[in-house]
Amino acid sequence: MKAIIAMSGGVDSSVAAYLIKQQGYETVGVTLKLFSNEDIGECTAKTCCSQKDVEDARNVCFKLGIKHYVFNFKDQFKKDVIAKFIDSYQKGFTPNPCIDCNRFIKFDRLLQKAREMDFDYMVTGHYAVIEFDNTSKRYLLKKSADEKKDQSYVLYGLTQEQLSKTLLPLGMMKKNEIRDIAAEHDFINAKKHDSQDICFVRDGNYSKFIENYTGKKSPEGNFVDINGKIIGRHGGIINYTIGQRKGLGLTYHKRLFVCDKNVKKNTVTLGGPDDLFSKSLEAADINLIACPKIDKPIRVKAKVRYNQKEEPATVEQIDKDKLHIEFDSPQRAVTKGQAVVLYDNDIVVGGGTII
Repeated sequence: MKAIIAMSGGVDSSVAAYLIKQQGYETVGVTLKLFSNEDIGECTAKTCCSQKDVEDARNVCFKLGIKHYVFNFKDQFKKDVIAKFIDSYQKGFTPNPCIDCNRFIKFDRLLQKAREMDFDYMVTGHYAVIEFDNTSKRYLLKKSADEKKDQSYVLYGLTQEQLSKTLLPLGMMKKNEIRDIAAEHDFINAKKHDSQDICFVRDGNYSKFIENYTGKKSPEGNFVDINGKIIGRHGGIINYTIGQRKGLGLTYHKRLFVCDKNVKKNTVTLGGPDDLFSKSLEAADINLIACPKIDKPIRVKAKVRYNQKEEPATVEQIDKDKLHIEFDSPQRAVTKGQAVVLYDNDIVVGGGTII
C-alpha cells in the first residue's frame, strides 16, 4: 500500500511519516507551497519562514530514506482560503481559515493529487481518530487520546470519501510521546515550537493584513449601544470581533464589549458582559459525519470555537444545509463565521458555519 504524507515541517507530521513507514507503507513526503512573501504583502528581503519549513521536512525525509516533493498550491490557496478569509471579514464575519485550508486544500486538492499519483492514502499529523463503524457503515471521526491537542474540531468538514482515504497515526498518542520519538531519531524539528497563528498573517493583525492585501481601508463608522444610540466612532468594522473589550479607543462609564457588527449600517454594537450571551444559533454550509442527516432533534454537546469545551445542546436540522442549535445554558460571544461542531461523547456528529 502507498501513502502520501502531508509534511508541514513540524514535529507532528514528521513523526506521522515515521510511524506510517514503520507500518510498511510505501511512502513519500509532500510539503505544500501555499504563499510567498509577495502574496501576503511581506517585504521580499525578509526570510520566508515557509522555506525553513520545507527544509525541515526535507531533512526528516532524508533521515527516513523517503522521497520529498514540494507542490505549488499558491493559486488554490489564494482563491479558496485567503480570498474567502478577506470576504468573510468584510461581511462582518470572523472566519477560521485553518478549517478552510483543511477542507479545500489538504483534504481536497492534495488528496486529488494523491489519487493522480496512484497513492492509496493520504497521511497527516492531526490529532484525531478515524474509525469505520460496521453498524452504520460510515466512517467516524473521533477525538484524539490527547485531549489538550485534539484537532477534531478543525476536521469536521471531512466527507466520507475523504475519511476513507485518510490515515491519522497520531490519534491515539500524546504530544510528549511524539516529541520523544522525534528526539530518539534525531529529527531536526524535535523541539520545534507548534505554530499557533494563522500562517499567512505574520503578526496576528488581521485588519492590517486585509487592508494591505486589498489596498482598501475599512471606513470609520459609529459605535452604538444595545438600543442603537450612537456613543462614539469606530475605526473600521474589520478591526473588531465579537467579545472584544480592549482596543476600542472609547472612554465610557462602564466596561463595554463588542456584541454585534452591522456591515450595511457600518455600525459596531457595544454592550455589557451580559449582552454577549445567547442560547441559540443557526449554522449553514453543514457537514454531517456520523449520520447522513438529522431526522429529529437530538441531544449533543457543541462547541462554538476551537479552544472551548463542549456544552450540552439540542440540535435540529431545519433545512438541507442548515442547523438550529439550542443550548441548555447561554453561551458567551457566539460569533458569525466561526464553526460550531457537534459531539456525541468522543464522536464528531458534524458541524457548520455559524450564521
